[in-house]
Amino acid sequence: MPKVKPKSAPRRRARRTALWVGGLAIATGALWVGIHEIPWLGPALADGGRAVLGPEAIAWSEDVAYGIADTANLWLHGEDAPTTFWEPPPSTPTSATPVVAAPSPAPDAPPSHFPAPTFPPPTFTPPHAKVAATGDGMWAPLVDPRHPNAAPLLYRTSVHPDPKRPFAAIAVVALDLTALELRFLPGTHEPESNKVPREGRSGLIPTTDYANVLAAWNGGFKAVHGHYGMRIEDKVYLPPRDIACTIGLLRDGTVSLGTWTALKPTESAMWAYRQTPPCLAEDGKTHTGLDVEYNRNWGAAVDGETIIRRSALGIDRERKVLFYGLGEAVTAQSMGRGMLAVGATTVAELDINYSYPRFLVFGGAIDAPRVTEGLIKDLKWKAEDYTIEPSTRDFFYAVRREPLPPS
Repeated sequence: MPKVKPKSAPRRRARRTALWVGGLAIATGALWVGIHEIPWLGPALADGGRAVLGPEAIAWSEDVAYGIADTANLWLHGEDAPTTFWEPPPSTPTSATPVVAAPSPAPDAPPSHFPAPTFPPPTFTPPHAKVAATGDGMWAPLVDPRHPNAAPLLYRTSVHPDPKRPFAAIAVVALDLTALELRFLPGTHEPESNKVPREGRSGLIPTTDYANVLAAWNGGFKAVHGHYGMRIEDKVYLPPRDIACTIGLLRDGTVSLGTWTALKPTESAMWAYRQTPPCLAEDGKTHTGLDVEYNRNWGAAVDGETIIRRSALGIDRERKVLFYGLGEAVTAQSMGRGMLAVGATTVAELDINYSYPRFLVFGGAIDAPRVTEGLIKDLKWKAEDYTIEPSTRDFFYAVRREPLPPS
């Protein structure tokens, strides 16, 4: 019987290396799918990694991962048709009427000196025709599932703000602040605070708002990422920062948005405020830091390649229309410019990364609202979110000012 020659050491090493590389590739692929399919997995891994390796190491790994994803997207999809979130309505015109910019107010001029905008907002010309999709700039109603025959108070559109990336797109919802009131709540865990304990933080919409709630969406960054201020009534979770963009909820039911130094004189009129990184745009102009496309102050990558999911909240000059934006594969720069294009004049960046940004619409019984729709298809949500299932993160929600009878 012939002898079987033993495998050489180099061949054994090559085989082991191939097995390791193959196993690592499979594990990495499984992890990537898991992070995008299991809502809690990504945040849990990131938080665990920060505790063991430190925030800098995790930030670096996220930068590398998103940088690789962006490079791959540019190579694979740079010439694709623009990303779309939904089918445009059948009546969508083929051309849009541009928004005519309102004149800049004098420093001491009250908002009432300018004509009130109509709702829904005017159509707008997509900022980059090369990457625009059918329906960009046209507003379509988001019907209230519980009152389908009522006049819509939410409208949605899309905008492609990045001429280099047809897959970069922002889904935008316009909310009529003359008929809706903005509410805000802390999560059960975030923002972390040494002033306000977790006890008593339900992370749930109060039952008194069940009949009138239309939609809910994510709040801002975790406390560790910037320590941006937040107060609800007399509870100061985190003190305000002068540089921060601030969403102020006033006792008269209106909303203000701007840098804290500009809003601070009206603090006593606010029942709540939530701060974010410096405003992406203010008074119709983007922040000077956004002249550099990959500025890190809004969560961009160290190496300039972090193109990620972001969210933002904007308001028009008259403070009568609120805009929520959820951007896929966008920089802070393109997020700010996209929100200006739809009609916002001041824009605050909310939370970022895959798991956190989301806008959810409520249906169900009047006394038992349940989530029935997400703004875009691949958002992860449960019907019980915000009413039965507590949110660990702070969030906003909108309610009707005037209740409607059951349909």
